[in-house]
Amino acid sequence: MQEDPTCGPLLDSIAIKEKLPLKLTPGNLVKNGGFETGPHVFKNYSTGILILPMRQDLCSPIPGWIVESLKPVKYIDSKHFNVPSGLAAIEFVGGRETAIAQIIRTVEKKWYELTFTVGDANNGCHGTMTVEAFAGGKSISVPFTSQGKGWFKNASLRFEAVSNRTRIRFWNPFYHTKIYDFGHMCGPVIDNVKVVPVA
Repeated sequence: MQEDPTCGPLLDSIAIKEKLPLKLTPGNLVKNGGFETGPHVFKNYSTGILILPMRQDLCSPIPGWIVESLKPVKYIDSKHFNVPSGLAAIEFVGGRETAIAQIIRTVEKKWYELTFTVGDANNGCHGTMTVEAFAGGKSISVPFTSQGKGWFKNASLRFEAVSNRTRIRFWNPFYHTKIYDFGHMCGPVIDNVKVVPVA
């Protein structure tokens, strides 16, 4: 095999961002549940940022979260995409090979409620989508039909903690492409992840 010395990857903009320690939001056991803290977003680029799986990047660019799948997730910002709230959200772009998780502190045998928002990023991603959530041995499947025009819905899951650490996990079991570009992978968006004790 011969290599062409006149071609190769092109680097345009590079940024280094300091990651500060996360603090818990009062009333939420999930750190960075709104994905407000994440990688640097260039103002002039509207493609989103691919976040590599943990086995390739041991230090997650999304503090508090683990990309524990084979394929990356996409970090999207509110300037270029439709996100449920705040500045950013996560788009599952790798189908069933895309998942994110976080390990939170819990009290064994105590009940908690996990709430989150799912939808599409108003980027032409269409079709019947599903986000599945897992926590404390319980799971919920949240299906919805996307027209790719920016629509969201809330979901919740009650679970009983089985130890003092509980892994919450989200994944997308299907593959999706954009309406006008079938070679462009996309998927559902998740945001506003919260876990609170049930009184």
